[in-house]
Order: sequence, then C-alpha cells, then structure tokens
Amino acid sequence: MAVERLENGEWLHAARLPLGGGWSGHCTAPGHEGEVPSQEALREFCNLGYAAECGRLPREREWDSVRFGAKVLRGDERSLGAEWIQLRYICERDHRPARDGFLEFEMSEARWKQKHPDPRVQRMAECFLESWLEKKKLQSVKVAAAS
Repeated sequence: MAVERLENGEWLHAARLPLGGGWSGHCTAPGHEGEVPSQEALREFCNLGYAAECGRLPREREWDSVRFGAKVLRGDERSLGAEWIQLRYICERDHRPARDGFLEFEMSEARWKQKHPDPRVQRMAECFLESWLEKKKLQSVKVAAAS
C-alpha cells in the first residue's frame, strides 16, 4: 500500500514505473499486513509488479500488477463543462489483462467521481494521478519557457 513518494529509489528511469515514480509504504499481502518492506524490496518488487521472487507474494492471487493510463475529458465530453480526468486501469496476471475498467476524477471539485472498490488499487490510482499531474505541469512549464 503506497504511502509516500520515494525520491531516492535508485531507479534508472523512475518516471517509467507503473505509478510514475517510486513509492514507499506497507505490505498488504495476507499474513504480512502492515509490514514495512526494505528499500531493496521496494526497489526490486513493490514498485515494479510481477514480484515472483518476493517471499510475501501470495501463491493464489487474481492479478500480479496494475497499470494505468490517463486522459483529460473537457466540456463537450462531460456535462457542465467540467474538466475530468479518466484513468484506465488494467490488472495483469502473468503479463496478460485479467481485469480492467475506468476511474474518474473531477478536477474542479478535486474529488473522485468513480473510485475502485479495492482500496489498494484506488491508492495506486491516486499515486499515479499525482505523478501524472506533476508530469503534465512540468511539460506545460517547459513549453512556456521555450516560447
């Protein structure tokens, strides 16, 4: 369960991680709830998905990893002209889609219109959205600076 951004995770390309950066937190695997993984486990397993070598990983599980994508929906695509962000999530098992869906975040109200029923996936969506918005903000600053 991601709790806070991990600034010094020593990843070659942290922005390419599934949540757009590294995160620290605690384990939610059965029998290990609340345990805090080591820095090595965070780097090698928790932030990557597909942690087959992790001793905490349950044998029986529905999915191995969650991937996200986002897009902005504006005016004509949503009622009342509000700006929304639609997140698509794909839960993968053995590198194949196992479950997918959409979550929606309303920017003007800073609230989730549609949340995921699994609090772990919802928290990952929140982390991804934070990283995604930060990246978009930096891109707009770079474009403005180049003009």
